[in-house]
Amino acid sequence: MISKLTVSQVVAAVKDLLEGNFRDITVEGEISNLSCSSSGHWYFTLSDADSGLSAALFKMDAMRNPIIRNLKDGDKVLCLGSLGVYGKRGTFQLITKKIVPAGQGDLKEQFERLKKKLASEGLFDLDKKRAIPAIPKRIGLITAEGSAALADFLNICQRRAKNIDILISPALVQGDAAAASIIRAFKKLLENNTVDVIVLARGGGSMEDLWSFNDEALARVIAASPIPTVSAIGHQVDFTISDYVADLRAETPSAAAELLTQAQMEHESKMINLKQRLQQVAKNILSRPREILSQAHPQEILGKIWENFQNAKNRLNRVDLKHRAFEMLGLHDKMMELDDLISRTDISIKETYKQVEHKLEKNHSLLLALGPSQVLKRGYTYTTLKSGEVIESQSNFKKIKSGESLTLHWADGMGVVTKE
Repeated sequence: MISKLTVSQVVAAVKDLLEGNFRDITVEGEISNLSCSSSGHWYFTLSDADSGLSAALFKMDAMRNPIIRNLKDGDKVLCLGSLGVYGKRGTFQLITKKIVPAGQGDLKEQFERLKKKLASEGLFDLDKKRAIPAIPKRIGLITAEGSAALADFLNICQRRAKNIDILISPALVQGDAAAASIIRAFKKLLENNTVDVIVLARGGGSMEDLWSFNDEALARVIAASPIPTVSAIGHQVDFTISDYVADLRAETPSAAAELLTQAQMEHESKMINLKQRLQQVAKNILSRPREILSQAHPQEILGKIWENFQNAKNRLNRVDLKHRAFEMLGLHDKMMELDDLISRTDISIKETYKQVEHKLEKNHSLLLALGPSQVLKRGYTYTTLKSGEVIESQSNFKKIKSGESLTLHWADGMGVVTKE
């Protein structure tokens, strides 16, 4: 009976087996996919002609191996470390402790050797490059079926240039059989002989992933092609032999689609502008006779005559001196000045009246305070003769004869007495 194991148990068993048996090992290989994370850890792949092994150089070990900053894809190195298993993913990698160069990698040496050979034969000469048609009617596309490169290329072409026909010749673009598959797809397009340009397209990858485009036989087929070729392999930093031998290199498949549709987009834009201009010119030409007829209509003419009559009438009114007397003589200004003076005089009179009234009230109050009645109220009296003359002093009193009547005045009345 087969025992049932959980995933964790299987991974733990593999972890014990690998980490227990592969300690302090030295691995020789060629670097590819080298990258540094934001935390300072370095990740890369060690590879040879048949296999690849993931590797990591963590931050502290990277500080002890500063050479890592000068390495690049294709360099051949010796890595000392141990195998480690990452349980959550069930993957293993070489946890590198020390890294030293071991000479240039085999793949890079092969690449440089082939590049030098083909360059010496003139396959890269600029004077042998064929011109890419500005507006291709039909494009032959060599790429993998269902690939992202194919989808990007088709989407851009359909969006930017709907009149371009694309003939797809599918091929393998990675692996040992890829170079022969690409050559067969290329020859099919040559036999078809209905395309204006051939595009080789593939997305980015490591040197191993793109190696099929460094094939010598493929390079010679591209160089001998009577149809112009565009190489759109990998990303901007990726270069293959196909890029050097093709008539034009595009940084990416999307860039190739944009290059091949640019002229048609520009022509389409020009055609749209010309169409709009022609429509406007035609509209102006058609509207001009209508405008002329409209201006010659009796009702329009009568309207113009009436407008001229009203203008003349208004001009006559402006020069009529009888009705412009006020304006011409400046009477408006004088009347406004007069109104202003009247207003100011009225205000001044009112202010003066208030001041006099206030002064009169003040004097009246003072007279009341000093009047005889107010004095009498404080207990004083005064004496008068029958004639009403006031006796002002004692000397006057002495002059009065005996028996003469005297009137005493108080605040609340009078009394009569006789001088003895």
